[in-house]
Amino acid sequence: MTGINFNPQTFHKSQIKFYLILLPFAIFMAMPIVYIFSTAFKPIYELFAFPPRFLVQQPTLKNFRDLFVFVGYGLPVMKFIVNSLIVTLLVVFSSVLFSSMAGYILSKKNFKGRKLLFEINKLALMFVPIAVTIPRFLVITNIGIIDTMFAHVLPMIAIPVGLFLVKQFIDQIPNELIEAAKVDGAGDFYIYTKIIVPLSMPAIATIAILSFQATWNNTETSTLFVNDEIKQTFAFYMATLTNISNSVAAAGIGAAATLIMFLPNLIIFIIMQSRVMSTMSHSGLK
Repeated sequence: MTGINFNPQTFHKSQIKFYLILLPFAIFMAMPIVYIFSTAFKPIYELFAFPPRFLVQQPTLKNFRDLFVFVGYGLPVMKFIVNSLIVTLLVVFSSVLFSSMAGYILSKKNFKGRKLLFEINKLALMFVPIAVTIPRFLVITNIGIIDTMFAHVLPMIAIPVGLFLVKQFIDQIPNELIEAAKVDGAGDFYIYTKIIVPLSMPAIATIAILSFQATWNNTETSTLFVNDEIKQTFAFYMATLTNISNSVAAAGIGAAATLIMFLPNLIIFIIMQSRVMSTMSHSGLK
């Protein structure tokens, strides 16, 4: 039948059935996010109201004011947030740089041991972080960076799943494009910066999100490698708030801190989610 668009670009009454199916799922999945936001702005009497209220009735900023004037370990809370931002930015930059460079080498260069190295990386996907805690501690101790900011950064740089995704994505870049650049006199640095990186931005964005989430929410490095409170992160400080926020007076502080921990993850995923979907759809193709 000509003239009928079975996939209209604008709203059509034939799409109502899809909304009826998808909207309930979307609302159900959004409920935890709404609850986190709502709880952070609840006054103390709403936090302990019975029966519990899902939405805030009389929102207040008192929880956030209390959080930022609260002093933990003799340090302002803002110090821990700044530490987390510095560590997270360093880890994200390093992870993206090393994963994309290694992905380019493993995908487009022929050398002895290339397949073995990639198989080792795939094998690393099987290990949970707790399985490598002791080797990490021995490395951090032997190179002498215990109780430094680098102790937060170094263990988080290597992301096996990031290297896997970016290598699979770079595999889709035609070899003819690389060869044409070489014929024109381009070196590896030019090819990497002008061809590989721009064409691999969806995979790079995915690595950035994975690295950001893993680092921003990480408490392991502060627990195991850093004893100096002035160098610990906000995620670790959040873990110490668990006991404090069990008291009635500090419940609002814990709710506000939870929102601050959650919000950056939400923002970065919303901004880059389209690139993540593109990576997932291409990384398994040959």
